[in-house]
Amino acid sequence: MKIFSNVPSINFMAQRRTGLVLSTLLTIGTILLLIFRGLNFGIDFTGGVLVEVHYQETVELDDVREALSKGGYERAVVQYFGTSQDVLIRLPPAEDKDQAKVSTVILDALNSEADGIDLRRVEFVGPQVGKELTEKGGLAMLFAFLGIMAYIAFRFEWKFSVGCVTALVHDVLMALGFLSIFQVEFDLTTLGGILALIGYSNNETVVIYDRVRENLLNQRKQAIEDIVNLSINQMLLRSIITHLTTLMVLCALFFLGGASVHSFAVAMIVGVIVATYSSIYISTGMAIVLGVTREDLLPPKDELETDVV
Repeated sequence: MKIFSNVPSINFMAQRRTGLVLSTLLTIGTILLLIFRGLNFGIDFTGGVLVEVHYQETVELDDVREALSKGGYERAVVQYFGTSQDVLIRLPPAEDKDQAKVSTVILDALNSEADGIDLRRVEFVGPQVGKELTEKGGLAMLFAFLGIMAYIAFRFEWKFSVGCVTALVHDVLMALGFLSIFQVEFDLTTLGGILALIGYSNNETVVIYDRVRENLLNQRKQAIEDIVNLSINQMLLRSIITHLTTLMVLCALFFLGGASVHSFAVAMIVGVIVATYSSIYISTGMAIVLGVTREDLLPPKDELETDVV
């Protein structure tokens, strides 16, 4: 009797080596791209000017952006600050303008579109703050990788943990490479998207790993490649539903969420697509390359003897 009578029989592992070679080439290319082209860092990392203004009536953020664009501030980041009448404006460093007069220029640009605008505060964020954010953001990703690696090694086996972290690094690099190619602004929101991607991709990998372990212990005569193929096919429908529903939400954020979440949505959309591939070919492929076996997942011998007794 077949337990999974409707399970597909796609031979994913037949292209395992091709997938690993392709991913290696793409990873090297992405690293070179990040070195020579870099990311389009926002003012969260480069420093700039922070201005808070208050409107007498509710204002649309698109109208504020348009007014600032006419005043020469095309890269301004605009968002509500508490209410729809309070607006927070973040501007990149102005090389050709006196920083002390920036607030006056901004008010002049905004007053051309609306009346009764009050300036609440003006703060100048230096590049030192951006450098600190860059370091802390890098440390956050490093600690996330180390924590996930330790968890997978404890929960499964160290060969699985290497495969999982390899897939996570691949996903992050691919997302950063896409942001670099199209020069999407990289700010704290984008960094949040990258960290969320790490958690999302890890969840997908763990689900497949759990099914691989179960099948390895239950089906003693099949080769490891056949076990991995079976496990991926068993989880294929679940993965398709998860990825499609996640992409639907992210597309809604991309098209309807506004400029404040645009870079977050872009990073996550690219990441989800790449994670679909990496959870199949990279995480499991690396585990096979490292020689994971059924014996690696068996309990220690003394525990087996205790169970028999």
